Amino acid sequence: MSLKLSLPLVVLIWLNIVVVFGQTITIDECQQKATANYPAIAQYDIIEKTKNFNIENANKYYLPQGTLSAQASWQSDVTKINLDLPQSFPPLDIPVPSQDQYKVVAELNQLIWDGGKISAQKKSLNAYADLEKKQLDSEIYKLKERVNNLYFGVLLMQEQLIQQDILEKELQRNYNNVQSYVQNGVANEADLSVVKVEQLKVGQQRIQLESSLQAYIQMLSVLIGEQLDAHTMFVKPKTDFQSTSPVIKRPELHFFSAQENALESQRLQLNVKNRPVIGAFAQGGYGKPGLNMFENEFSPYFVGGVRVSWNFGNLYTLKNDKRKIDIQKLAVDVQRDTFLHNLNMQIPQQQIEIEKFRKMMKDDNEIIRLRTLIREAAEIKVENGTMTVSDLMKEINAEEGAKQAKTLHEIQYLMSIYSLEYTTNSEK
Repeated sequence: MSLKLSLPLVVLIWLNIVVVFGQTITIDECQQKATANYPAIAQYDIIEKTKNFNIENANKYYLPQGTLSAQASWQSDVTKINLDLPQSFPPLDIPVPSQDQYKVVAELNQLIWDGGKISAQKKSLNAYADLEKKQLDSEIYKLKERVNNLYFGVLLMQEQLIQQDILEKELQRNYNNVQSYVQNGVANEADLSVVKVEQLKVGQQRIQLESSLQAYIQMLSVLIGEQLDAHTMFVKPKTDFQSTSPVIKRPELHFFSAQENALESQRLQLNVKNRPVIGAFAQGGYGKPGLNMFENEFSPYFVGGVRVSWNFGNLYTLKNDKRKIDIQKLAVDVQRDTFLHNLNMQIPQQQIEIEKFRKMMKDDNEIIRLRTLIREAAEIKVENGTMTVSDLMKEINAEEGAKQAKTLHEIQYLMSIYSLEYTTNSEK
């Protein structure tokens, strides 16, 4: 067959496979999609933009700051100069300011040195923006556990439905055998009813499993923002567990560090808050009177210079404010230690769980093999009339229970590994 003929055929086969088996998805893909679909993910961009706007506003304090003011006033008295001169001196006409005064003033201030206040403010803005992001990281990280629970729930339901198919075929085979036994006089209609009751019970179990599977799939669909269905192929993760001491890399630890950084930025602001501020200023005005108070006319004027201001009233509370920060940092340390203490208690328990399921899985196949032999022997006994059909149903259910236990142990083993990975946030 030429390449031109084989290529369309390959594409057609591939399309048929996709239609028959549906989409394929893994647990890691579900984790990524759940994170991308989480509404709070947009908060990262909001935090960053807000921080940039605040820093941009802080930088504008270095630009000249202007004010404009106007005032009209009337005063009950004004400055007067009375001179007692000898009569030989000619009389002096000293003008007296009006009691009504007016002025319009425009003032321009330029910051020269602020003692590091703006720099400290920008560091604080960065620290608190980082704190908000780390808190959001911790919130989004919790999605992993929800995805794990739903994904492994789907796998467990699917595996149990596969076992249900096998059990239904097994019961149908035994039903056909008992029918032949009834025809041959080895069994009676009551024996046939016993098998039929078990078939009906298994049918009810299927309904329950299918309903649970649908619920898990729908919840997972909402979580990842993508429609899944019963035709979706959920890939069972393959992982090898290494019994080593895991390193805890949870995002909560970064959140605690961000809290400490934010508190340190507060301490820096306290230190610079008590420093003087140096700036230049220029005033231009128009008023009555102007700078010369004895000219009782409207005139323009200008004043310029350097201004130093120092508010040292905060020094009274500086020591207590720093102590409050130290206490808050101590509280963060306590929270971190408590968090790590709880994890260090949880990790050994999860490691023991993993080893427990691993050991149980080693015996599952042997238990199933022996249960199958017992069930086959029971079928022969029923055929020979030395065992009742009810006892045979017990052996069939026991064999099915062993198969279900193996399925459960496999899923529990995988889930316990992923639970440990979630607890530590370390690589599987």
